[in-house]
Amino acid sequence: MKPAFRHLLHAGPSRFEQDDQEPLWSELFSPERLEQHARSLAAAQPVSTRPPRWRSFANRNAENADVLREAYGAISDAVKSKRLITPAADWLVNNFHVVEDQLRDIRTLLPRRFYARLPALDAGPLAGLPRVYGIAWAFVAHTDSRFDPDLLLRFVAAYQKDDPLELAELWALPTVLRIVMIENARRLAVRIVASMKGREQADRYANALTGLATDTVDDVSLVSAGTASGWSRAFTVQLFQRLRHRDAAAAVALQELSQRLAAEGTSAEAVVQMEIGRQAAADLSVRNLITSMRLLSAYEWPDFVEAASLVNHALSRHPLFARMDFITRDRYRSAIEDLARRSQRTELDVADAVVAKTAAMAGPCSSARSVIGGPIGGACCNDRLTMHCRFMRARSSSLPPASSRCF
Repeated sequence: MKPAFRHLLHAGPSRFEQDDQEPLWSELFSPERLEQHARSLAAAQPVSTRPPRWRSFANRNAENADVLREAYGAISDAVKSKRLITPAADWLVNNFHVVEDQLRDIRTLLPRRFYARLPALDAGPLAGLPRVYGIAWAFVAHTDSRFDPDLLLRFVAAYQKDDPLELAELWALPTVLRIVMIENARRLAVRIVASMKGREQADRYANALTGLATDTVDDVSLVSAGTASGWSRAFTVQLFQRLRHRDAAAAVALQELSQRLAAEGTSAEAVVQMEIGRQAAADLSVRNLITSMRLLSAYEWPDFVEAASLVNHALSRHPLFARMDFITRDRYRSAIEDLARRSQRTELDVADAVVAKTAAMAGPCSSARSVIGGPIGGACCNDRLTMHCRFMRARSSSLPPASSRCF
């Protein structure tokens, strides 16, 4: 075997061969089964008292961006060279601008200071990451990256039957969904490019073996062929398809290929079917990802947060709250967040206490209340002083003693 060709077969593993993590492929759940999974997930995800780890999270996001851009470059080079690519690769390279939009949004929509406010998981494979990251991970894995806002709302609602989420988590969910989808896109892109390189390597080997290449082969042994870590499935399938109808020299290599596969308990035909199935699954996942990324960017997330927020549901028990505009309702929710952080109580407990106390309040605000028409109506008319008074009076009766406050 000539030195140049020997170098081809003994080359070390590329970045894409080394980075071989499974895509987020789990059992596809029906809406009812997804709700059941949400409740079991809530029961199995203890929350840490420490903030989530930022450095490893940010580094992984940056690495995902680098790997995706490198994959885009590799696929683009293949297209320019007029080499065949899979439908999944075609989808990725033609819609990479959508991926770039998500990468840009991730950098701007989840700053470190806001990230630090999110409750972190205390155990499991995602320990140290935000709890909402685990929720997004499960949703993406069990829907094959298909974004359905109604299904997501059912999933989050089922989760909150056992473990209420904070408002910050609900606001972070769209960005975290983008992050998880980018993670899945990275894993799929790595598989796509590694398979593409495996097929190219098999073509070079088959060309040299059958006399179609400039280099010639003195030894048809396949022991060292393939990647440095063994034969990839794509390499095996492409080589089998190239050699099965060739001459005697190819027949020797094909026999050795079949013998090695038989020793591993499989056959060339079985590997071909498995590779076809995986390519079809990758194609569907990439299509779902690109479509979902577009939908994520276009969706009205404030409506989702209000529909999913238990704090919003609690405040809505007061008849005047629903008559407020969104900005005013959001001010109330922000005040609830602030009170909960300072009082070391849950946001839902504070919201329940505020609604209960405002209904019975009297004192300095009573005249304003009688004019405006209701105990929390100050905000309806944008009377910030009245609103502040109401919250402070409710706060004074719902917070722990001053000695234990975290001001």
